[in-house]
Amino acid sequence: MTSTAAQMRAWRGSALLSYGFRPFFLGAALWAALAMGLWLAMLAGSITLPTAFDPVSWHAHAFLYGYLGAVVAGFMLTAVPNWTGRLPIVGWRLGILALIWLSGRIAVAFSAGLSPGLVAAIDLAFPVVFALAIGREIVAGRNWRNLVVIGMLAVFILGNAVFHWEAAQGGYAAGGTGLRIGLGAALMMIAVIGGRIIPSFTRNWLAKRKPGRLPVPPMQRFDKLALAALLLALLLWIAAPLSAFAGAALIVAGALHLARLARWAGDRTFAEPLVTVLHAGYAFLPIGALLLGIAILWEDTLGRTAAQHLWTGGAIGMMTLAVMTRATLGHTGRALRASGVTVAIYAALAISVLARVATALWPQEAMLLYAVSAGLWLVAFAGYAAVYGPSLLRHPPAKAG
Repeated sequence: MTSTAAQMRAWRGSALLSYGFRPFFLGAALWAALAMGLWLAMLAGSITLPTAFDPVSWHAHAFLYGYLGAVVAGFMLTAVPNWTGRLPIVGWRLGILALIWLSGRIAVAFSAGLSPGLVAAIDLAFPVVFALAIGREIVAGRNWRNLVVIGMLAVFILGNAVFHWEAAQGGYAAGGTGLRIGLGAALMMIAVIGGRIIPSFTRNWLAKRKPGRLPVPPMQRFDKLALAALLLALLLWIAAPLSAFAGAALIVAGALHLARLARWAGDRTFAEPLVTVLHAGYAFLPIGALLLGIAILWEDTLGRTAAQHLWTGGAIGMMTLAVMTRATLGHTGRALRASGVTVAIYAALAISVLARVATALWPQEAMLLYAVSAGLWLVAFAGYAAVYGPSLLRHPPAKAG
């Protein structure tokens, strides 16, 4: 094999196993829809999962470590061959990775009948094996610049391990240190990787269609300052989530990242929602930091959990959905253009996040807003699976000549 394309063509089996984004993006979307459907049923009292986690902790773990873990795998298994020039993981090796991920979802859901150590081992097996495989490729390709991504992935794994430990102690893991570590790592991934791809994709689109103001190139001195401020704020929040220092640092970081976002010319991209949604997804990161900081400093303004959902549902949910739709189009031979259905999927997710945050403003309508938020989330990810799933399950059309 001399190229990524040659490696993919050599695989004669299912198209689903021909590239990393295929099984993991489809699996992530289906899991996001299924887990939210289960959560709605749990809220309604219709079912009780046989999990050792309390219901809210299962819900938090399912999306932060289950859903996001799959999306990160799909993205990195697709991006790392481009970063390193090495061949992708395809075929049965890719299928085994996907099955290890799935086994973690099953183990956590049915953990009431298993020992906590066994559940943690099954669930952590996927991110550990995946990180080792990706780390090997980065080191072998001497792609030292992207070792920082492995570092953030290691912190994400640590957060998952702490989450399991807190749950095993009988604690409320959804409000614990493990969740904050994992969420902090996820936000830094968005800030670092999003800070590379958003201005790049925006520049490429604008340069072809609308000459004029272009995004500032990534990783300038200001970007490094904003990233350092966010890292400090997240460390303070992880260590002391109710401290005034954490609240103030989050507000400063939020303001800096709003300014960073403004430098990327997102206001000039409204003609192509596939580009605009990247800016919208990133915007949830600084807005979430600002509102969480305010909620910490002034408790009566907005609930901390509601503000935190701007990060979980907004920054993570919207950014991952934006990347999933764009990568699926680009890697399956389709035009990089958002259809009306894709725009509707984006809108459903955005309204879902806003409805969840609104529960803090109108607590008397909380149950209705919870249902609206969960239902629209389910629509967004089931919609992605329905619209993009067929492309993920088929080999791309052969190029003429």
